[in-house]
Amino acid sequence: MTFEATAIIREKTEQAVEILKEKDIDLWITFVRETSQVKDPVLDLILGFDLTWTSALLIHRSGARVAIVGRYDVPNVERLGAYDRVIGYDAAFQQPLLAEIEALRPRQIAVNYSDSDPAADGLTYGMFRVLSRTLAATPYPDRLVSAEALIAALRGRKTASEIQLIKNAVERTEEILAQLSPYIRPGVADTEVADFLHNSLTKNGYGASWDWDYCPVVTVGPDAAVGHAMPSGLRIKPGNLVQVDFGISHYGFVSDLQRTWYVRSPVEATIPTAIRQGWDATTVALEAGRAALKPGARGWEVDAAARRALVEEGYPEYMHAFGHHIGRTAHDGATVLGPRWERYGSSVEGVVETGNVFAIELGVVVPGHGYIGREENVVITATGAEYLSHPQEQLWIV
Repeated sequence: MTFEATAIIREKTEQAVEILKEKDIDLWITFVRETSQVKDPVLDLILGFDLTWTSALLIHRSGARVAIVGRYDVPNVERLGAYDRVIGYDAAFQQPLLAEIEALRPRQIAVNYSDSDPAADGLTYGMFRVLSRTLAATPYPDRLVSAEALIAALRGRKTASEIQLIKNAVERTEEILAQLSPYIRPGVADTEVADFLHNSLTKNGYGASWDWDYCPVVTVGPDAAVGHAMPSGLRIKPGNLVQVDFGISHYGFVSDLQRTWYVRSPVEATIPTAIRQGWDATTVALEAGRAALKPGARGWEVDAAARRALVEEGYPEYMHAFGHHIGRTAHDGATVLGPRWERYGSSVEGVVETGNVFAIELGVVVPGHGYIGREENVVITATGAEYLSHPQEQLWIV
């Protein structure tokens, strides 16, 4: 791990102590094993590397931070400097875990399960059973509670260091997308656009923000699938809209942006009216959502503002959430800026907080031309949502 990554882990474990106090939770336990196979997402926040044997990371509201890990993981955890004590074991973890819990005597123990937030649902059912058996002869099985609210706050409230790293990823993504513009021309296939961006990632030593096979998403013309589809070989033609959804991973943090081009026919003097109207409508809706995106707003309220504005402009509502956290992943858990649909569960009831970083997105289909996609990255300040990206204010014309 780099010095900077280690420093951020220490920042996040210290932040976790303050959030435990705020949420009136005594103890948080992250309980894992063989994390190279099944990884609890919270490890990115409080550890930063894999563990092998059954391990428990304990953070208490008093400030105590204790790691109980297999003997051979001890040096790595000690070097991290985020835990006051690192307890190694050989044959059995139960006795040291029970001893630590008894010493702390928590009223509640938060563990990592959630009905709505995958980033807070890292405790497997098997490990839950192991923990329950370990605690069976104690008063503590009845004191287990969900760590969902704690993890949402810890993951969502970016530190200054985290925000700067996200901003760096955004800036590098914008540089690559600017280099792509001359490449968007008739005859080029969506697979070739994807190859250009993949080559840029490789050349610069960046990772993809999500699955390599569809990062980027390249939507060419009216026959392309809209959403998370992989490039399929469609070639750009005059009169096509070309939308690219792309992000990079750099030093452990990601970006998530969309940009849209219009490939003008040689006989066209201006952009078709339908495309201009679609662009203007998405601008109105994006800004309506951003205006509603401020501390204290609930996720569904922000989505409703953007969704209502787009419908009032005469377009159908989009079939996804208006926004999602970004950070260590492109969908970084916690509050979703989405509608009160069953599929989003309680995640849309979450409250927007200062320090959150969101990707905000929506779009419209223009019949005969393709898809206009808008996506920008913003950070929440005391007064509202400020752009981390440089928003695409005009349709890019080829």
